[in-house]
Amino acid sequence: MTLAARPLVQQGPARPGDAVPLAGTRHLWFTHAELHGRGAPPCVVPASSLPSRLLANLTAPRAPVMGLDMAEPQIMGILNVTPDSFSDGGQHNDAEAARRAALSMVRSGASIIDIGGESTRPGADTIDEEIETRRTAPVISALMRDTDMRISIDTRKAGVAKAAIAAGASMVNDVAGFTYDAALAPLCARAGVPTCIMHALGDPATMQQDPRYDNVILDVYTYLQDRVTALERIGIARERMVIDPGIGFGKTEAHNLALLRNIGVFHGIGCPILLGVSRKRFIGSIGQAPEPASRAPGSIAVGLAALAQGVQILRVHDVAETAQALRLWSAAR
Repeated sequence: MTLAARPLVQQGPARPGDAVPLAGTRHLWFTHAELHGRGAPPCVVPASSLPSRLLANLTAPRAPVMGLDMAEPQIMGILNVTPDSFSDGGQHNDAEAARRAALSMVRSGASIIDIGGESTRPGADTIDEEIETRRTAPVISALMRDTDMRISIDTRKAGVAKAAIAAGASMVNDVAGFTYDAALAPLCARAGVPTCIMHALGDPATMQQDPRYDNVILDVYTYLQDRVTALERIGIARERMVIDPGIGFGKTEAHNLALLRNIGVFHGIGCPILLGVSRKRFIGSIGQAPEPASRAPGSIAVGLAALAQGVQILRVHDVAETAQALRLWSAAR
């Protein structure tokens, strides 16, 4: 039976004797958790009563990802070299424009640049592997000539990832959770690169056509837990995995909000959590911001709420604004 627990997170240096740390973060801890199981309403229990393996996963420090300390929040900047991404399609088609944008994001506070050559917006069609490679590999090569920045390749395809890694990428971020191309996970295992496993319900072309779940929190949790186990069997160490609940990928607004309110449950899988909500449709709907480019305030608000639950990586379009908010959030804490 799937059992998940959302830590009821508190913060600060003063803490009671029964407090336990949250995923190795510096100032977050908990004494109780909200237990989620199928067939019963959530209930609050002392942390000490949780199953030992689950408690260990909730509390253990996370290994560094690409040398980055997971005890501190990290910003991943989004660089789409596509003509049709929902928010910034066409802005970085030119290799030089992409290079300038990436350097600007690094200067503004991004510790990872996530480069994607295929739009995975709702309704998007799959493109040919060769086209996706032509869009991404030259940009990565150009960036690595200038700097040793940490680059993630956002792809579902082994051929694209292979070319990206050869060009200098050091992480693979797959929105299909390594289920689209059977060759991708073994490639990552051989290359020894970190991976990000995302949940999506269906293909981008169809994922928003009436998505349904028995229990969205436990269904996504079980999927990610099972994918982590599957990738371990292929040869990827859990210490090299990041997980992403896939906000907006086969989810209604209600599903998205349920996952965001309970995102702390995913610490129970034992991997760093990445959250990608930047400029998404539900932010425009709730925040009354029809244009994606005007959704930075809402994106930042959701990101900070997730950081308060211990999320380690925020994947964002608006790097400078997010970095400023993060500095103030950290100072106020």
